[in-house]
Amino acid sequence: MNKEWSELNKTMQTQLKKRETFSRGIDTLLMLRSELKKEIFRFRDELSREELCAAPFINADGYHSKTIAYSLWHIFRIEDITAHTLIAGDEQVFFGQDFQSRIKSSIITTGNELVKEEIVKFSEALDIDELYAYISEVDRSTSKLLRSLSFDDMKIKVSDERRSVLESLNVVSSSENARWLIDYWCGKDSCGLIKMPLSRHPIMHIEACLRIEDRLRKLRLKG
Repeated sequence: MNKEWSELNKTMQTQLKKRETFSRGIDTLLMLRSELKKEIFRFRDELSREELCAAPFINADGYHSKTIAYSLWHIFRIEDITAHTLIAGDEQVFFGQDFQSRIKSSIITTGNELVKEEIVKFSEALDIDELYAYISEVDRSTSKLLRSLSFDDMKIKVSDERRSVLESLNVVSSSENARWLIDYWCGKDSCGLIKMPLSRHPIMHIEACLRIEDRLRKLRLKG
């Protein structure tokens, strides 16, 4: 893991545990998210559409077997779902701003059910500008939510009612690769959701994207 991101993540997790350092923990998390966002937008500025949709490690095991476009969709669909449906209990940005049609996505899910060529085809159909608009809106709304949370909110577990809402929205595929997410998320409290889907999860996927990018640059030099 990137040393700076790892240290920020570790510090944030320690700070969130104590009432007296909780607000600093939120600040540290927002700083981490800001650093990750720089990489996310650098991909858009420095890579072509074809590169954003390429899967140079398509047959590998791991997050680097995906495409960068898919990875960004996956990160921010999960963030939108967990932040709004499970923590805040309000409407997802995706639905509120009609991002499915805007992004031209064939799915409303996290994308866990897609594999190999399916991921490439999915990526190639996306409107990348609208995907980045979605990223910006989700990031903005999540940052607002994080600033509104108190230390006591951290201990609130996902209620049965919010789990039922999540299931009714059909944003998690029933496929074997995805259905475990509901139990995983709904077994956590707000602090647990913040520590994984809203921090460690994007770190892992962005690091995989950096590996994809490095491979694409090497292929570009050879070509």
